[in-house]
Amino acid sequence: MKLHTTDTRQYQTVTAYDENGVEINAVYFRHSLFVMPESEPQAWPVTTFDALTPENFASISAAAPDVVILGTGSKQRFVHPKLIASLTARQVGVESMDNKAACRTYNILMAEGRRVALALILEDGKQA
Repeated sequence: MKLHTTDTRQYQTVTAYDENGVEINAVYFRHSLFVMPESEPQAWPVTTFDALTPENFASISAAAPDVVILGTGSKQRFVHPKLIASLTARQVGVESMDNKAACRTYNILMAEGRRVALALILEDGKQA
């Protein structure tokens, strides 16, 4: 699905997504990503939801977002509180949703000027 939003070209914006990947500012990715509005997208070393570790979220915590939108694949899944303890300790909320909803929500919060992080799990390039 192509997305058309307000003029946010100076920020990292989800410009499209499909079942195989996600497009950030017209660059297509097929691997898990960590994205914040003012930083280039980074590969996120998560291959499946079940492979998530506290270290995956500690690296996100170090970026100091206000809120994390966690895209969990083709369906919404919730992480165990122990995994996100580094974020909870900093009073950073983590919202879990399927990847499509995560992409749309990230764009809305980013356009509002929020310091939002998108952590998107793309399992073997099969889900977005």
